[in-house]
Amino acid sequence: MTTAQVDGHRRQSTAREATGERRRIAHSPRRRRGPRTSQWAAWAFLAPVVAYLAAFYAYPLYRNVDLSLRHYTVRSFVQGGAPFSGWDNFRQVIHDPAFGTALRNTMVFTLVSIVFQYAIGLALAVFFNRAFRLAPTLRALFLIPWLLPLIVSASTWSWMLNSESGVVNYLLGLVGVGQVDWLTSPSWALTSVIIANVWIGIPFNLVILYSGLQNIPAELYEAASLDGASGWQQFWRITFPLLRPVSAITVLLGFVYTLKVFDLIWIMTRGGPGDSSSTFATWSYRLGFGSLLPEFGPGAAVGNFLILIALVFGLVYIRVQRRQTS
Repeated sequence: MTTAQVDGHRRQSTAREATGERRRIAHSPRRRRGPRTSQWAAWAFLAPVVAYLAAFYAYPLYRNVDLSLRHYTVRSFVQGGAPFSGWDNFRQVIHDPAFGTALRNTMVFTLVSIVFQYAIGLALAVFFNRAFRLAPTLRALFLIPWLLPLIVSASTWSWMLNSESGVVNYLLGLVGVGQVDWLTSPSWALTSVIIANVWIGIPFNLVILYSGLQNIPAELYEAASLDGASGWQQFWRITFPLLRPVSAITVLLGFVYTLKVFDLIWIMTRGGPGDSSSTFATWSYRLGFGSLLPEFGPGAAVGNFLILIALVFGLVYIRVQRRQTS
C-alpha cells in the first residue's frame, strides 16, 4: 500500500470518528436538556411581567369593556348579574348634549397643552444646551413642577387664580387690568386649566429634549459656523431635524398623558362652570361616581372613547416611524 493510500485511510477514519462524536453529543441527555432548560428559564423571567400586565392592564381593560356593554346599577355592580345591553351605552353617550362639548374641550386641552409644552420645553433645552455656570442649578429649579404632587400643583394654581384673593389678579390690577374670573367664568375656565397643565408639563419636555440635544455632535455646529450659518439657520437645518425621533416620542407620551388628565381639572374647576372645562376624563368620572345614582355603563363607554383615541394616535405614530426608517 502506498503512502498516499495510507494517508487517505487515516483521513477517512478521522472523519468517521468526528462524525460519531458529534452524533453522540447531539443525542446525549445533557444536549437534549440544554435548549429546554434555557426555554424554561426565559419563561420564568417573563412570568412576573406577564402577570403584572394581565393584572393591571388586561383585566382592568376587560372590566371597562364589560361595564360599557352592560346595564349596571349599584346593586348589580356589587352582586353581579347585570343584563347585556350591547351598544346602548355608547349610543346614550353620543346623543348626550355634553358629548360634543367634552370632545371639543378634550381636543383643545390636549393639543394646546402639547404645543406650548413642547415649544417652551424645546426653547429651554436649547438655552441650557449652552454651557454656562448656573445651567445645572437652573435646570434643577425647572424640574420642581414635575416633582410636586399634582394635588399640590392644582391647589396652588387654584389659589393663584382665585378671583377675589389670587395673586394673578393682584398683579394684573397693578398694571390696570380689571378682575378676571379665571375659575368661575365659562370663558376662562378651560384656559385656566390649560395654563396650569402647560406649567406642569414643561419640565418633562425639557428633560427629554435636552438629552436629545446632548447626542447631536458639536462638529456639525462648528462646520455650520465656518460656512457662515446663523444661529437660526443652525437650529432649522441641524437641531430640529436631528431631534425628530426624540420629538416624536415626547409628543406621543405628552399626548397620552394629557389626554387622561383628570385630577388637575377636577381640583381646579370640577369640569365647570357647567361643562365649560369638562373633558372625557372628568365626564367619565362624573357619570360613574359623581352622583347618588351612578351610571357605570355610560361612564365606562366614555373611558373607552379615551382609550380608542389614544390607540389611534399610537398607531399613527408607529406608521410614521416605520416610513421614516424604511
